[in-house]
Amino acid sequence: MLNKKISLEKLQKRIDAAVGKTSCDLILRNVQYLDVFSCTWKTGDLSIVDGTIVGLEPGLKAKREIQGRNYYLVPGFIDAHVHVESSMMLPHYFEKAVMPRGTTTAICDPHEIANVIGLEGLRFFLNASELLQMDLFVMLSSCVPATHLETNGGGILNAKDLWSLANHPRALGLAEVMNFPGVINAQKEVLEKIEAFSPMPIDGHCPMLRGLELSAYASSGISSCHESSELEEAKEKLTKGMDIWIREGSVAKDLRALLPLINMATSTSIGFCTDDRNPYDIATEGHVDYLVRESIRGGVLPKIAYRVASWGVARHYRLNTGVNRIGAIAPGYQADFAVLGDPKTCETIDVYKRGQNVNEMGFSKVPYYSAKNTICALLPDPEQLKGPSGQVNVIGVLEGKILTSHEVMSSESPRVARLSVLERHGHNSKPSNGYVTGFGENLKGAIASSVGHDSHNLIVVGKDLKEMRLALAVLAQSGGGFCVVGGENVMAHLPLPFGGLMSEKTPQALKKDIENLREASCHIGCVLKEPFLQLAFLSLPVIPKLKLTDKGLVDVEKFELIPVGI
Repeated sequence: MLNKKISLEKLQKRIDAAVGKTSCDLILRNVQYLDVFSCTWKTGDLSIVDGTIVGLEPGLKAKREIQGRNYYLVPGFIDAHVHVESSMMLPHYFEKAVMPRGTTTAICDPHEIANVIGLEGLRFFLNASELLQMDLFVMLSSCVPATHLETNGGGILNAKDLWSLANHPRALGLAEVMNFPGVINAQKEVLEKIEAFSPMPIDGHCPMLRGLELSAYASSGISSCHESSELEEAKEKLTKGMDIWIREGSVAKDLRALLPLINMATSTSIGFCTDDRNPYDIATEGHVDYLVRESIRGGVLPKIAYRVASWGVARHYRLNTGVNRIGAIAPGYQADFAVLGDPKTCETIDVYKRGQNVNEMGFSKVPYYSAKNTICALLPDPEQLKGPSGQVNVIGVLEGKILTSHEVMSSESPRVARLSVLERHGHNSKPSNGYVTGFGENLKGAIASSVGHDSHNLIVVGKDLKEMRLALAVLAQSGGGFCVVGGENVMAHLPLPFGGLMSEKTPQALKKDIENLREASCHIGCVLKEPFLQLAFLSLPVIPKLKLTDKGLVDVEKFELIPVGI
C-alpha cells in the first residue's frame, strides 16, 4: 500500500544497502535513465532493495546484476483517468493487459459499475485494488447518477456515502465532477461532495467550458480535466490552474488536437489518460505507451513525452510523497520503470514493478461479485421502438469524438437511423426513441449495447424495428454485452455478464470477440470504426450537444429534455 508505514528494520535495510554496507537485491548497471526533475537523460547504476530504488551511483553490490549499457529506463506510466469497466476486463485481467506495455499505475473511477450496483461497485474496486500487482487507485464517483435526466440502478450516492469509503488506503479523492452546471449554480448536493473531499484531489469534467463559468468551476477546488478536445480550451484551463489529462480512448481521441500544448514548461501539468479504451485497441495499438509513441511521432521530444506519462500525474495525485513514492527514477521511489531499446519509438523490452520483472510475476485471480443478471428490462413490442415521423431533432455522430452535433432532418432521410434507449434497472419503463446519423446510409440491421454511459441502460441503433427488438432481447437474456443483428439473425454477440459491463474472458479472447463484432457491424453497413463505444456514449447527457436517455432527448447545452419531433 502506498501510504503504509515502513518498519525500522526495512528502513535500516534500505540505508545499509544505499551506503554499501549490505548487498542490494538488484542492480541494473550503466543504464541511461530519465531524470524527470531536470528532464534530462543521465547514466548510472540503478540499485534496488525491497522494490525501492536506493541509489543511482556506481560502486554498490547486489545479489543480481543486469548489464544495461544499451537500455533506456523511464518511470512506469501512469494512466491519469480510466474506467476499467470500459476495457470490458475484470481488474486482474486489466493489469495483465496493460502492465507489459509499461502502465504500472492507474487512477480509476468506477462510476460505470457504481451506476449499476451503487456502493457495492466502489467497494469491489477498492477491494480488488489491494490484491493487484499494479497500483490501482480509486477516485470515488461523484456523479451517481450522472444527472437527473436518466435512470440508473445504483441509486443516489451522496457525500456521506462517498466519504464512508474515503479512508481506504487506495481511495485518492473525488472522481470527475460531471455535473458542472450543478457546480456553477451552487447546487447544495454537489457542493456538499466538494466540501467533504476538499482536503483531497478532486477531478473535473467540463467539456467546452470557458470564461467566467470555467473560473467559477475551478474556484471550487476542482483541479483537473480530461474533457478538453480543443487546443484553446485546454490552454485556458491550464492558465486557470487546472491540470490537463490528454485523452486517447477508443472513441474520444484528443491527442492530435492537443499535441501543441505539450512543452517543457507545461509538462508537469499535463498527463496522459485512456478514459475508455477497449481490449482490441490495447492489444493492437497499446495503452499509455500508445499516447507516448504518437506524441513523439507528432514532434514532442521523447524526454518530455515520458515526463508527461509519469511525473505530472504522480505530483497531482500526491503519489510523490511518503516512503513509497511513485513517478520518478530516484532514491526512495518505487522501482517502477520500463526498459526501452529505443526511446524514440517506445520500444519496450521489459517492465519492472517494485523491482520485479512483470514477465516473472504471478498474477492471481481477484475475487469478484456474483455475475447475476442485472438486466431487468421490460422488452417492448417492435412498434414501441418507433419514434415520431417528419422533421425531427437528430443526434449527429462525430467519429472519434463523444461530442455530437444537433441536426434537424427528415426521419425518412437515408442518412437517418432509429435510436432507442430502454431502461433496464427494473422500473419497467417504455423505451425512449429518437434518431441518429453517422452509422451509415446503407445500415441494414441493428447494433445494441448494455454499455450506455453512464447509467448503462440498453441502447440500440438500426432501421428495422424487429431487428432492433431482437438485439435488445439477446442482451436481456445474456446479462448484457454487445450484439449485432442482420437479416433477423444474431451475427455476433459478446456477453458482459458482470453488471452488463465486464467479462471474465481473457484479453486475447475479448480481442477476438471484438474483431467478430466489428466484422459483423461492417457487414450490415455500419461505417464507424468503433460503433459499440460510439453508441454507448449517445446516452451520456453531460457531453454536448444532443443525447438520448431513457427519459428522452436531452439538449445538453440547455440541460433539459426536448421533443424529438419538430
